[in-house]
Amino acid sequence: MDLLKRLQTMDIGGKPVRNAQDAQLLAEWRQSGVKFAASSARLENVYYAAFSKLLHCIVPYGDELVLQEGGAYAGCWLESTGTINAEVLSRFLPSVSESTFRLFARFQRADGLMPYKVTGAGPAYRQIQLVTPLARSVWNHYRFHNAGVSFLEEMYGAMSRFDEWLARYRNTRGTGCVEAFCAFDTGHDLSPRFWHVPDTPHLSDARLFSPESPVLPFLAPDLTANAYAQRIYLARIAEELGHSSASDWLEKASQSRQSLFSYCYDEADGMFYDLDRSGCMVRIQSDVLLRVLACEVGDRAFFDAALKRYLLNTSKFFSKYPLTSIAMDDPRFDPSSSHNSWAGPVNFLTLLRTAHAFEHHGRVVELTWLMYPIMSAMARMTRFPQTLNAWTGEEGYTDTYSPAILCVLDFVERMSGIMPTPEGLLWCTGLVPYPMDHGEEVAEETGYSRMVDGALLELVNTRHGCALWRDGELLLRFPYGTRAILNRRGELIGITGMLASDVEGSVQWSGREYPLRIKGNETQRLEGGSFVTVLDIGLVTPAYR
Repeated sequence: MDLLKRLQTMDIGGKPVRNAQDAQLLAEWRQSGVKFAASSARLENVYYAAFSKLLHCIVPYGDELVLQEGGAYAGCWLESTGTINAEVLSRFLPSVSESTFRLFARFQRADGLMPYKVTGAGPAYRQIQLVTPLARSVWNHYRFHNAGVSFLEEMYGAMSRFDEWLARYRNTRGTGCVEAFCAFDTGHDLSPRFWHVPDTPHLSDARLFSPESPVLPFLAPDLTANAYAQRIYLARIAEELGHSSASDWLEKASQSRQSLFSYCYDEADGMFYDLDRSGCMVRIQSDVLLRVLACEVGDRAFFDAALKRYLLNTSKFFSKYPLTSIAMDDPRFDPSSSHNSWAGPVNFLTLLRTAHAFEHHGRVVELTWLMYPIMSAMARMTRFPQTLNAWTGEEGYTDTYSPAILCVLDFVERMSGIMPTPEGLLWCTGLVPYPMDHGEEVAEETGYSRMVDGALLELVNTRHGCALWRDGELLLRFPYGTRAILNRRGELIGITGMLASDVEGSVQWSGREYPLRIKGNETQRLEGGSFVTVLDIGLVTPAYR
């Protein structure tokens, strides 16, 4: 039986279902139409194990089902579960994502502080713990699903009040930066960034820092970049809701960006650092850089420079299994992945946050260079951990961790599946995972399906070519190593090159055949019966020192 037929006959309902809650979630998953098949059982088995474990990470909270972090973490954390995790989950189980977002508005304190986590014991407010901007995740969910004005209004009001809280209590030095009062404010457990700084705020009060510390408060680049991105997206939400405050948010965002570069950026190093209270930079090269870039700070040239110097540098963050949490050439780098550590090992939260930073600047080929080795490691996974060993890809601390689970689902869809975007497009990507480990194939051929506005799309990828069906009718053929860009009606918009080498072949769509030659990171738009280049930015190649 060929891969398409196996995809069509596959029944994900045969996967373990423990109770009525699982049955409810399975029904919603089926509405998405998402299935994955592979010629090799390795990755396919991991994929459906991830789906099964995902159900373990969804729990009732009141009358709703919400996502929790999983593993050693029984609860929803704003830095992860309530933002990037829920944003990715929105493509598969949107009802769970929406109820998870609402938790943080529901339990907002009267003074505007959002809880940093919500557990079975209730909300907790000890620290702020911010990374991915909540407003971006909310906005993308809203656009994916037309989630409704009431949802957007509720979240907009809560996020606006939280912005006011941060400006009131986390700008004690008057710089316009958002200040870190402790290690847990950024979720950087055990990072050398916060050596000799308390893990928690003074007296467990998020408004206070230790008066006994010689260095606090830090002007924190990742927290400041978070405020910048929040304000950019709050402006978009305000405009969508018809509020007059959009321009005010953009002005505030500009102020945040200016403060970020004035106080936290070292131009000679091309790196963002905390600035302690004596004016000294805390020179730890860490994933703070990626966090800032994922908040859409800087133009493409700025991002490319960071790629070459740091993210794709094998003496910095581009480990055999990338990306490390601090630079490998820092003497404080600790590769141990056996515990909750941001002192060196690869963290799945980093991987889940990475894609947006790359795709925002069109660096889709370079992103695959990170994904290939990680997918080889994924094909061996049995526990879905928080961390990976940067040298071997072996599983590290904890298990059933939702960022790792969602990273499997995300990477499969991003590389070999049908991925909807908030802009109303569909990315049908014609790649299969490359055999990076000892030449062992991860999957030579893949199949993927997704329901889009009532139509079932099915994609089959082989290294000889890719084909897409819509409701059982062949819709499109396109070369391996490219990404077909369609609108939600199934009309072909363009093609993007996804390999480091040129791809040459033809595209068959709507009864016609179109010749194609395309470079990596080049996007060609179908106009007037031929493909026309609209983006051609070349490649940023890896560095070694």
